[in-house]
Amino acid sequence: MPENKNLVQCYNRGCGQLFDPKTNDKDECCHHPGAPVFHDAYKGWSCCNKKSVDFTEFLNIKGCTMSKHSNVKPPEAEKKALDKELEKKEVIEVRAPIVGPQLTRPPFESALVSLEPRIADSLKENLQKATQQAVPSADGNKTVEIGTSCKNGGCNMSYEGPQSNNSMCTYHPGCPVFHEGLKFWSCCQKRTTDFNTFLSQPGCTMGTHKWFKESAPAGTVKCRWDWHQTPDYVIVSVYAKKYDPFTSYIKVNPVRLNTKLVFHEEGNAVFEIDLELRGVIDISKSSVSMLGSKVEIKLKKGEPGAWSKLDFPRKAEPQKEPEKPREEQHEDDSVDLSTVEAIQSMGKVNVTG
Repeated sequence: MPENKNLVQCYNRGCGQLFDPKTNDKDECCHHPGAPVFHDAYKGWSCCNKKSVDFTEFLNIKGCTMSKHSNVKPPEAEKKALDKELEKKEVIEVRAPIVGPQLTRPPFESALVSLEPRIADSLKENLQKATQQAVPSADGNKTVEIGTSCKNGGCNMSYEGPQSNNSMCTYHPGCPVFHEGLKFWSCCQKRTTDFNTFLSQPGCTMGTHKWFKESAPAGTVKCRWDWHQTPDYVIVSVYAKKYDPFTSYIKVNPVRLNTKLVFHEEGNAVFEIDLELRGVIDISKSSVSMLGSKVEIKLKKGEPGAWSKLDFPRKAEPQKEPEKPREEQHEDDSVDLSTVEAIQSMGKVNVTG
């Protein structure tokens, strides 16, 4: 049958057939005069009650009205005036207003309150273990923990009991020097480029073992610390080990944090921070946890809002004095490895020159 090139598309909804406009004189178009309606997962037509939840079945719903075909597209449903206005305007993001500080800041010098710490069982066990393993030393004034290594450089002996005090200590009284790939002790002339060979060099001096470090003055211990915040709390973490939780303390007032950690093994040296807090805290809802590897200080914010910083700076950095002219300057290549523990810990890693 020859193809009729005069056929055009019928645009009545639900029909979609081709027809010849010259012979379009009968009601042969079965279509939906209404508009599609999508509501509560149902899909249907406004002109009849036939509905379906499946889109394909919705497209196959047979028309409810007969008329002539039409090649004129039906007008699109007019958008509401509100929708047209929204298309022209940019979306405006609405946020809650920022509320400034409302609480009155008390003086920095206000009375401090000690926070009762929660001491972890692991920290208590470590302290108890250290006490049980400690044995009186020869002088009777200090105790030495079993397994403690000699602090003389180059000596690999460990304390196994009072009999260890009778053995001779072979050590290097000088300090390690690393220069241009060479590694050696300042007290003798043996040099090497290999780090493991350097560690195994026998000492050049005979003497007695030293089981304790040189006493460090209070205030010389350095601990890493940082802070973060949540909507309700500011958390300060001080990373430290082998501190005494019973002589250490954390004191606060509404705008101040004063922390002091005591290290008996370091000659009663301490680590201390004293800060004027950026915001006001609620002392009654603040807490402290003393763990085996850190101290966690949880400060309750007295009012909502994020802190831009943890504290206000209280002291300006001192200006450096101009250096005095020197007649001669000698290069110093010595390495500050004051204890053999530091050297041995490095020697556990395979490091070569």
